[in-house]
Amino acid sequence: MRRVLLPLLILSLAGCATPETRLRNGLQNAGLSKAMSACMAERMVDRLSLLQLRRLAALGSLKDRRVADLTLDQFFRKVRALKDPEILAVSTSSAAVCALR
Repeated sequence: MRRVLLPLLILSLAGCATPETRLRNGLQNAGLSKAMSACMAERMVDRLSLLQLRRLAALGSLKDRRVADLTLDQFFRKVRALKDPEILAVSTSSAAVCALR
């Protein structure tokens, strides 16, 4: 019984980190710094649904742009294009809190 439960426990714990990791990577691909992406992902993963997190992680479509060329206005324009007010509110508040850290 233990041989079956331990692998299942490990897999379930590994699955918990996946949305945060995907979001963090998506934010980095969108042009945000590593520190800012990690901070925002940590806050946002508790405040948004799994579907919302997946939609946000897809913002990596900006990855071909140079990080220095990406402004917060451009990032939030892309977030607004998702047409989800909750994603926009959580993204904005997370960016503000993380920028002050």
